[in-house]
Amino acid sequence: MRYAFFDLDHTLLPFDTQTLFCNFVLHRHPWRILLHAWFVPYALGRAMGVVSTGTAKRAFLSYLWGMKRAHLRRLARDFAHDCVDTWIYPELRAEILRHKHQGRKLVLNTASPDFYAEEIADVLGFDHCVSTKFHIGSDVPLRPELIGPNNKREAKIVAMKASIPGVAALSDEQRFHCWAYSDSAADIPLLEFCGNRLLVHPSGALQKHFPEHDVTILTPRRPYWGKLGDMFSAFRQIFGLHRERGPG
Repeated sequence: MRYAFFDLDHTLLPFDTQTLFCNFVLHRHPWRILLHAWFVPYALGRAMGVVSTGTAKRAFLSYLWGMKRAHLRRLARDFAHDCVDTWIYPELRAEILRHKHQGRKLVLNTASPDFYAEEIADVLGFDHCVSTKFHIGSDVPLRPELIGPNNKREAKIVAMKASIPGVAALSDEQRFHCWAYSDSAADIPLLEFCGNRLLVHPSGALQKHFPEHDVTILTPRRPYWGKLGDMFSAFRQIFGLHRERGPG
């Protein structure tokens, strides 16, 4: 069995889907911007290093407080179709189609929340999705509980070995023929798991980790300039000020 593993945020598309989904929701429910007040102390704590990534991620979802599970699912499905499917890099869409044509199993392995990551995986034609799982219930809690760890770094390897048939049994030779895509040094374990590594606008730390001859670097056109442009886009998305659909 051959696999191609893809990160999501800043790899398949140029944004963080957490802020992009927030933007999508606020376009439909503008009043929910008021719920960001719950997140502010956690954001400050995260900036000072006293709040964990997982805790901050839970607090950020406070803008969904009280939403019915069925409505959240509809929003997630619409988000995958109407937003993500238009923002995805054309070059990465072509890579997905190439691997599918060549008979590889496609795996979306992301730290993003499961309630929309699974919809994205379905829309983009992935066979499996590994993501950060949240307990939602019938109504979204103020700070949804994590089910298991934040799906990041080595946790991605543990999760896909446990949940995707055949991955745990791959030999070193079989892993050599697998592919992995990411932008972040946090995904070094995922990239080292495979013999074929493609870096998408890689961070400096990620690019330094691998010898130039050992990776392929993709630099698809982004709808902003540099890190500051990305931060400004995320700021606009948090407040529902960014456009929903990409050029696709």
